[in-house]
Amino acid sequence: MERIDASELHDSVTDPVLTSMTLLNEIAGRYPDAVSFAAGRPYEGYYDTHDLSRYLGTFENHLREDLRLGTEEITRTFFQYGRTKGFIHELIARHLEIDEGITTDAESVLVTTGCQEAMVLVMRALCKDSRDVILTSLPSYVGFLGAARLVGMPVIGVREGTTGIDVEDLVRRIRTARAQGLRPRACYVVPDFANPSGATLTSADRKRLLEAASQEDILLLEDNPYSMFRLTGPRLPTLKALDRDNRVVYLGSFAKTAFAGARLGYVVADQPVVHGTGSSSRLVDELAKLKSMLTLNTSTVAQAAIGGFLLENGCSTEKASAREAAVYRANLGHVLNGLAERFGEGGGPDGRVTWNTPDGGMFTVVTVPFRADEVMLEYSASRFGVLWTPMRYFYGGDGGLQQLRLSYSVLSRDQIETGLDRLAALVEDRG
Repeated sequence: MERIDASELHDSVTDPVLTSMTLLNEIAGRYPDAVSFAAGRPYEGYYDTHDLSRYLGTFENHLREDLRLGTEEITRTFFQYGRTKGFIHELIARHLEIDEGITTDAESVLVTTGCQEAMVLVMRALCKDSRDVILTSLPSYVGFLGAARLVGMPVIGVREGTTGIDVEDLVRRIRTARAQGLRPRACYVVPDFANPSGATLTSADRKRLLEAASQEDILLLEDNPYSMFRLTGPRLPTLKALDRDNRVVYLGSFAKTAFAGARLGYVVADQPVVHGTGSSSRLVDELAKLKSMLTLNTSTVAQAAIGGFLLENGCSTEKASAREAAVYRANLGHVLNGLAERFGEGGGPDGRVTWNTPDGGMFTVVTVPFRADEVMLEYSASRFGVLWTPMRYFYGGDGGLQQLRLSYSVLSRDQIETGLDRLAALVEDRG
């Protein structure tokens, strides 16, 4: 066979949502001197390669001294295939109780290869046939939209307001879908500083969302990567911590609070599953079956490194990421002040350029007076030396055509100032 016809491959191969990150990386590679507001990576200033060996040593000591494992068992833990559900589940459960107020049995935790795998596993389990659908507010995290398309699970968009998902619209969409013969299974939600919008659900809306999930008999897939990066005030409780009806499947990751290179995530899925034989299990056990055929087990070395990281910080990632959180708070302030300086408070008298004002996280969304697509991104990079992310990706390719997302997590104050100067020049050129 000399060549393969692209039309014979799965649609996801050419899906704009799934190829968006590849495109951004390609453009960034062509313009290495451009200031990049595109990548949502965690801050890199405190990384030290020497930490990795120390984390591994800390975890080895934990196995030897706390768990009383012998040399042969310790060696096997590091170098061999591991338990499908993972072996740092007890440390993760301790972290959830300390940082999130979530009390869960450690056996309800499945350690995954990043949060993306957790999303794929949950949707694969819930999507029995073409009638099963999942809901989320739009705009939504592009990784979730891509995972849904890989699995083949249709996504129904729900309206999002300034404080997150519109619960009343969610209920309407669920009932409309059922009237059309569809089966709404779950709703994906990022309650704190959502990517990309930065929206945060109020305490009242969190309770209303849980009530709606119970009333409409759906699950909530809660993704919580940014809640520790709040600008002001106390953190709000997670949906999982408030859940009294076992509606929330909790998705977590150490990418933003430890280091993304470990590619370590997890899912807490303690919902009971009843089988036709009369026996029962938990959803986490069904997900483990799927994982065993996908990645077999999560990297044992990565688990050991994150395990050591957790042990050294008393299993508190909030404590561990305090320095990074301070950087994000400062950078958010620099971006918001910088936009106001260049375009006027509220976008100036003509309102040509406007933006949201999130109270934390890593992103802000800017509305501009031109089409902010891939062609414009290439023009922005080549002519003005500034990169950003087109918001259309977060609408599944249908919406946000005059919006762009700015990520400020890895930039210095000087880079932010330079990047905003270049963005202002682009607006002036296109305006």
